[in-house]
Amino acid sequence: MAEDSTPNAESAMATSANSSLAEVGQTSKWLTQNGFEHDSLGLDKAGIEVLKVERDFLVPIATALYAYGFNYLQCQGGYDVGPGQDLVSFYHLIKLSDYADRPAEVRIKVFLPRHDPKLPSLYWLWKAADWQEREAYDLYGIVYEGHPNLKRILMPEDWIGYPLRKDYVSPDFYELQDAY
Repeated sequence: MAEDSTPNAESAMATSANSSLAEVGQTSKWLTQNGFEHDSLGLDKAGIEVLKVERDFLVPIATALYAYGFNYLQCQGGYDVGPGQDLVSFYHLIKLSDYADRPAEVRIKVFLPRHDPKLPSLYWLWKAADWQEREAYDLYGIVYEGHPNLKRILMPEDWIGYPLRKDYVSPDFYELQDAY
């Protein structure tokens, strides 16, 4: 009986290992068929496909996705993976069309080294990226090259540092300007 349970245990482990592999979605398959380099990070909890893109390929892939029908930038933002680790700029895209009850969605993530967090702006494809890229710049220090008005949006212009980075140290003292 112990011999019978071993093959079943092995097949169960193999099935478990296969189910933990990143599931490649339809958009990732389309990008691969058309020669766009990226990595599929699988589906998130909501079932949305997540793609990892190198910063050098962001503009060509974003342009291809726009041409493929992803005409709406729902959200753009940034986050810090952890002290000393990468910063991430993400884009949540939706393919809007008439009579679509469940439009296709995809999320692009670009991992950036902390010492050089620069990537091209996507303002020219999606105007909605304007203030969202400015916010990620202001709070995380991600520089969106080619942005028409990249300046602080929430913090004062003379603020030192980026307050949402996980290694940010709050100043002991800061001076507020008079409101008069």
